[in-house]
Amino acid sequence: MSDHPNRNRRNRNRRRGPRPDGPRPPRENREAAPTGLQKFLSIISFGLLGKSAPRKRPQPQNRPAAAANESAPRPQREPRQRREAPAPVNPAEITTDRLYVGNLSYDATESDLFELFNGVGAVRNAEVVVNSRTQRSKGFAFVTMSSIEETRRAVAELNGKDFMGRPLQLSGAKPNTRGNGDSPAAQESEPAAA
Repeated sequence: MSDHPNRNRRNRNRRRGPRPDGPRPPRENREAAPTGLQKFLSIISFGLLGKSAPRKRPQPQNRPAAAANESAPRPQREPRQRREAPAPVNPAEITTDRLYVGNLSYDATESDLFELFNGVGAVRNAEVVVNSRTQRSKGFAFVTMSSIEETRRAVAELNGKDFMGRPLQLSGAKPNTRGNGDSPAAQESEPAAA
């Protein structure tokens, strides 16, 4: 018996006889994987030691010759078409005193909106919607006027008007029930109970 118990086990697991898939190819035909020492040396020398010329990848056969030549300039892309302006909003379709203000400049503040809409009628509230993480404007806002007639007048006068370098897009918005804490279902059930 040998003094090392695992040695016999290692020897038993060795292959004997011819390989089932044929003889092993000669060493120079196979790509040599870097050894641990070679990897370590390439890391500490930042890959400068023993660096061979970069291998060229074979080009796929189905690519056209012009695309395979990387020095050829790329063809210019056609510029994107601008989006068409949305259909004009009919002021008679507005049923609430709350307005959606779209295509708003990212630099616009609530006080800027107060000044703009006060020229049309009395403004109750102006709220620029901001990203909660960055506190930067998302490019739209909600303005609440004092009456539906003033809201309609604001749409008629200010829709498409250039404000801080951008044409405003105004439309009616849903009533703001988020700030009240009352749900629309609770508001409907209250008059029935009275």
